[in-house]
Amino acid sequence: MALSKTTRDCLTKRLKKILPKEALLHKTETMQPFECDALSAYRSLPALVCLPDTIEQVQAIMRICYELQVPVVPRGAGTGLSGGALPDNDGVLLVLSKLNHILEIDNQNFCARIEPGVRNLALSDATRPFGLYYAPDPSSQFACTLGGNVAENSGGVHCLKYGLTVHNVLGLKVVTVEGNLLTLGGKTLDSPGYDLLALLCGSEGLLGVVVEITVKLLPCPEYTKVILAAFDDVAKAGLAVSHIIAAGIIPAGLEMMDQVVIKAVEDFVHADFPKVAQAIVLCEMDGNPLEVAEQVEQVEKIMLDSGAIEIRTAKDEVERTLFWKSRKSAFTALGRISPDYYCMDGTIPRRHLPIVLARIKELSKEFDLTVANVFHAGDGNLHPLILYDINYEGELEKVECLGQRILELCVSVGGTITGEHGVGIEKLNGMCMQFETLELNQFLNIKAAFDPHKLLNPGKALPTLHRCAEFGAMHVHQGQLTFPELERF
Repeated sequence: MALSKTTRDCLTKRLKKILPKEALLHKTETMQPFECDALSAYRSLPALVCLPDTIEQVQAIMRICYELQVPVVPRGAGTGLSGGALPDNDGVLLVLSKLNHILEIDNQNFCARIEPGVRNLALSDATRPFGLYYAPDPSSQFACTLGGNVAENSGGVHCLKYGLTVHNVLGLKVVTVEGNLLTLGGKTLDSPGYDLLALLCGSEGLLGVVVEITVKLLPCPEYTKVILAAFDDVAKAGLAVSHIIAAGIIPAGLEMMDQVVIKAVEDFVHADFPKVAQAIVLCEMDGNPLEVAEQVEQVEKIMLDSGAIEIRTAKDEVERTLFWKSRKSAFTALGRISPDYYCMDGTIPRRHLPIVLARIKELSKEFDLTVANVFHAGDGNLHPLILYDINYEGELEKVECLGQRILELCVSVGGTITGEHGVGIEKLNGMCMQFETLELNQFLNIKAAFDPHKLLNPGKALPTLHRCAEFGAMHVHQGQLTFPELERF
């Protein structure tokens, strides 16, 4: 329902009473920086932008919006890649970046309490003097916030061994759509009742607004080593990943890049990566020195047996940091060689890595679009980046079609449409493809229990059943839901 002038004026007047002048934006030029998240192909201006700096202000904003039935879209740093923070034209964009304080570092209980606007990397920087760190480390950790990490259940390089955000969050304070404050979990490892804590992790702002987070901290590893292995074939690199896990080794990080990414990051970071390689695998082990030394020896043998043409172990912390800087700079580096890119986020069983990568290469040729592959190989979380130029008419539509085919491929081998970027607006059709009506109904029922009037982040993450019916009819007609890729495996 469109926001009437009367409602807009009333909303503005009431918000002005609870927020400082600079914390309420209503002019186009001041709201423009908030028109999209990192999925910049889609843009929209909100009716108003609110920048509260206290929990009480967040509660007051939510009460006013609930009373006036105005939609609210929560936003962190805007680094999300699925359009999850895309504003609603007739709603309030609730920006939580000013709630950015580390409230407590409890080094006795290995945990910390923080506000949602705290940057991911800032938390580890603050806890390092205590010999502790926060494990989930998305590539955007220098900019992304912990609140956004909770909303999307973010992973990162070290999620293979230490888990996603949901495995590292102990407690949340959440403001409901009505403006009430809920406390879920805390410093203990478990609490009675339903596990609403896990339900909120990855809920993409559809169930409540996170205003405080209690996270688990880990001791900094005693010893760490990173191996770089280069391959002349992407399939060989994929097999090496499977063989490492099959050997019972759980690395702290296990990442992979193809040649397009290798060349881009080498020109950007200068880590002396072999540009002739078709794929590079980075494998990090941590623990006590004897354990790490033994695992390094095992992994090097597996890499060689899998066809590695070059193996290099970081000689010191400086080189180790450089290796990981190259991996985490991949998205930035690709921005230097392409005007635009579209980042996918499917997850597959590890054993299918070689054949799925081969199929993506075929699809790249079919659509005449370059696809760069960089991903968390250890847990099968793919990040194919489709390079394109939005200035060419019809180019974005072609990219979206290719992206849909890649997600179909992931589902067809027993995978899922997202590993950590979330659904947002980007993967609504993918939800229709992956889930049956019964499952989607359960998701919608949970949403209704928290937000019966659909005011929180409307139009995101959960497709309507009508949309799925239209999507299914269209694709069955085109013969695309039979998953022809599956017949190849």
